[in-house]
Amino acid sequence: MKRPSLAVQILIGLILGVLVGALFYGNPGVVGVLQPFGDIFIRLIKMIVVPIVLSTLIVGVAGVGDHKKLGKLGGATLIYFEVVTTGAILFGLLLANLFKPGAGVDMSALTKSDITKYTEGAHAATSHSFADTFVNIVPTNVVDAFARGDMLAIIFFAVFFGLGLGALGERGKPLLKLFQIIADTMFWVTNQIMKLAPIGVFALIAVTVSKFGIQSLIPLAKLVLVVYGAMLAFVFVILGTIARFARTSIFTLIQVLRDELTLAYSTASSESVMPRIMQKMEAFGCPRYVTSFVIPTGYSFNLDGSTLYQSIAAIFLAQLYGIHMPIEKQLMLTLTLMLTSKGIAGVPGVSFVVLLATLGTVGIPVEGLAFIAGIDRILDMARTAVNVTGNSLAAIVMSRMEGDFDDAKSRQYVADMKAGTLPPLATVADH
Repeated sequence: MKRPSLAVQILIGLILGVLVGALFYGNPGVVGVLQPFGDIFIRLIKMIVVPIVLSTLIVGVAGVGDHKKLGKLGGATLIYFEVVTTGAILFGLLLANLFKPGAGVDMSALTKSDITKYTEGAHAATSHSFADTFVNIVPTNVVDAFARGDMLAIIFFAVFFGLGLGALGERGKPLLKLFQIIADTMFWVTNQIMKLAPIGVFALIAVTVSKFGIQSLIPLAKLVLVVYGAMLAFVFVILGTIARFARTSIFTLIQVLRDELTLAYSTASSESVMPRIMQKMEAFGCPRYVTSFVIPTGYSFNLDGSTLYQSIAAIFLAQLYGIHMPIEKQLMLTLTLMLTSKGIAGVPGVSFVVLLATLGTVGIPVEGLAFIAGIDRILDMARTAVNVTGNSLAAIVMSRMEGDFDDAKSRQYVADMKAGTLPPLATVADH
């Protein structure tokens, strides 16, 4: 019997996780037994992200060898990211004002969750300026940047290292080949880890549902519906329009990424699929130097789903407390989110930290986040899937702008996908 696809396996894990979590709601034993399985899966993903980004970006940059071309790509990419994420913020504000998810909600019916882990200690929310974001891109110690998984600093180092390696010409070929081998090896490791994805998803979802229960959604059902509706509308209307300008289809892109989107949604971690979407976008026709730069950078600068959610959540809390938000306050909220949402990592719950650093600037009580902390995982799943879609589309857009998108390769991939004859994902050496 033919083995189900990865997406189907993950979906089965997701459904079983919900059922087990609901069955053992409030039972701490579920957390004790299943949490380690979920944690191990996430740790395995984190283990491979840094070596893959470092090796593929060095190989891609060294292969181009033109600092002017890379400078042009970097500038165009950051402008595109800023335009799209600002559009996501404004889109979220529009829908929040239109549907008013916080109006009429009885605060006494809501359950408060503990949010001290976001406000105290090493993970406390802090605001940072736009200048700070760019200053922190330059690492003072690359080993420390690798240890902390500081993606922007790693990208900065890899670009310069790749340029230097390319400038060596023939002398640099042995080292370049070594990085190609490292990348090939890590992509093989990625494919093995993905086989454990259904187990990891089952454990993570079961633990979440057992902690908060399905009933925690009921008082905040309108917020969940508005957020999910906004996410779908943004993907199919805004990103769909961008995809048409890039001469592709958002429906085709979603079909190409179905396994990765299912996994990202289930784990609420866009990091869990970074290596795979880099492979997929290269197989779909994007050049390696674009995917290896645009996708990791997008994890800090192009979180469309996160910024869309943050604007809706901020207006929801203002409506919940009966705080009037005139147009000037909403513009201030937009500007603040444009700054605080940059340079954040693609890990679960990070949007919550950004909101803590943002709400006070527009007079919204940050303690209100305790009311929605219980359902944040459900909302995080949706925004993570949108983040992955937006970053994958960005790679196509930038490839088109560079004039390096391979249409023949794209058409062949789609044809093979429809025929069910797709070969295994190409390694970084195959181009």
